[in-house]
Amino acid sequence: MSQAEAAGPTGTSGQSPRNPPAGTTGQRPRSPGNPRNPLWTLGILRSEITTTLRRHRTYALLAVLAAVPVLIGIAVRIETGGGGSGSGGGPDGGGPAFLTQVTNNGLFLVFVALAATLPVFLPMAVGVVAGDAIAGEASGGTLRYLLVAPAGRTRLLLAKYASVLTFCLVATFVVAASALAVGALLFPVGEVTTISGTRISFGEGLVRAALTAAVVAASLVGFAALGLFVSTLTDSGIGAMAATVGLLITVQILDSIPQLSGIHPYLFPHYWMSFADVLREPVHWEELSKNFQLQGLYAAVFGSAAWARFTAKDITA
Repeated sequence: MSQAEAAGPTGTSGQSPRNPPAGTTGQRPRSPGNPRNPLWTLGILRSEITTTLRRHRTYALLAVLAAVPVLIGIAVRIETGGGGSGSGGGPDGGGPAFLTQVTNNGLFLVFVALAATLPVFLPMAVGVVAGDAIAGEASGGTLRYLLVAPAGRTRLLLAKYASVLTFCLVATFVVAASALAVGALLFPVGEVTTISGTRISFGEGLVRAALTAAVVAASLVGFAALGLFVSTLTDSGIGAMAATVGLLITVQILDSIPQLSGIHPYLFPHYWMSFADVLREPVHWEELSKNFQLQGLYAAVFGSAAWARFTAKDITA
């Protein structure tokens, strides 16, 4: 018998495709980190969220956000001497909406703080985290090592986006929790008078405050996707953060120019302040729905763009 005949049809020492070696199934062996294992995907997600929330930069951003309600509460307390109404609030008074009602009910400090932080502070913090998501790993030389494990670029990108969204939620509720604590400490709390003029219980007011914080967090979904896309365009973490914040400022300026009112409904921050409709009785969902739809559109468009860029990108760092 020739050597080729002894080797069998596969040419490998008598083993055929239908008779794999003992202990195998004829398929490629899976590595412990095979991406088809859902536990592996959850492990990546947990690792990214933990890494994002444990960074010193994250602590600093959250501390700044938590300080905003403290400063507002102290300023209102000093101005009013603990009683009466402040000199302004809302469009006429030049301050955030609900400001005049803080002295009567400390729960309104939650709405004031969210109104004060949403246009600038919250999105800037999100822009820093989102812009650094991919570019920061590249500039730090750790992106290649993240991709060595068979997680796949798509799963890694989704985990990065999920970690940014988690930061959006945490940051928003940090502002709300800080405002609630300061408001209860400096001012009386009790029944809440809605924008519609009806009164609801303090417990329902707390529910409305939590819902408002959730709406504010959801309002940042589209901007987070935009920041993630920018992060895939460069290997400089600082450059990506600066570009994301620069886009935020540019779009905010465009949204404030009356002559460009035709494009305003398509700009991601246009419906941000619609969260005030949560404090109506009943809740007005029209503007809120437009906000959610716009954020979903931005998330779909820039999330897809980030995926297309990242999956085709040549990783050198």
